[in-house]
Amino acid sequence: MGTLYIDRKNLEIRLDGNAIAFYANNAREGMVPINPLERVIVVGNAKIETSVLHRLAGENVSVLFLSGRSMRFGGMLHGRVHNNGVLRLRQYGKATGPEACGIARNTVLGKVERQREFLREAVSGRPDKRFETLRAGETLENIISLLNEAPGASRDHGPGRSTEELLAAYRGFEGAAAAAYFSAYTALFPGSLAFTRRTRRPPKDPVNALLSLAYTLLHYECVREVTLIGLDPTIGFLHQFEYGRESLACDLVELFRTDADRFVWTLFREREFSARDFATDAETGGCYLKKAGRSRFYARYEEWSRVIRAGITSEARSLARHILDGEEPFGDEEVVLEN
Repeated sequence: MGTLYIDRKNLEIRLDGNAIAFYANNAREGMVPINPLERVIVVGNAKIETSVLHRLAGENVSVLFLSGRSMRFGGMLHGRVHNNGVLRLRQYGKATGPEACGIARNTVLGKVERQREFLREAVSGRPDKRFETLRAGETLENIISLLNEAPGASRDHGPGRSTEELLAAYRGFEGAAAAAYFSAYTALFPGSLAFTRRTRRPPKDPVNALLSLAYTLLHYECVREVTLIGLDPTIGFLHQFEYGRESLACDLVELFRTDADRFVWTLFREREFSARDFATDAETGGCYLKKAGRSRFYARYEEWSRVIRAGITSEARSLARHILDGEEPFGDEEVVLEN
């Protein structure tokens, strides 16, 4: 099973041997064995016995807490994490040194290349939007060429270029690519969905609502993976340190964000969701997926994320090896990280 979603009001969650039991109005309504779990996602208001959290932590099951309708992050519980202090020390050193430029450049390059590939695929699905996708694709091709020519692949910045200046340049490339990409991405959706640009906090239309939900879950997939491997999720390279932000997870998300975009586009193309599956908050103007739709979304997200999780694990391990200058992050110790 891997992932358990708990999205029901006034549910009581208790430990029953090696299983989690669910109660409503003091009546048992179901049980789930703990052994196959890797992550539990709790949405909204539920009462959880501390014995459940103790057992989940002991079994190395991550628990993510999200608010109700808006799915805002509330907190995250991890079990055992890898205590590789050397890895973190080197991460801190490279995040503030010239090596950060190479990692940041490769992150932006990887993201833009994936955006280009997705738009190439999208033309076959929306040939009537060929002009928009080709025009954005040309811009992305130019940015890829500039990134391939840019310094940062080595420790040599070139004359007169500081680490901060290069990082700012890479962020500029990423921003320009995102603007071109979204000009085509928004055109792929029918006008009835009112998706004209990326909006968040709150999302203003059904497409943005699903993008925000997919990005949120993807972000915490990355937080989980880098934490379990022993990296500090708050110390990034492209995303430099900002209080309260998991900057390294943000870096890792960039490599998979286009996969989430493709996933959301597929959901609407296959008519899995339509505008009637969403509600608008009268106070904030935010658009949110209704509860009935969330259960369908969770099932589709799990199907999609199986491959993505393997990719996140691979990228996190590769980054750890790079930070350690080619050394294996775990040495001779046998470590198993669930996907």
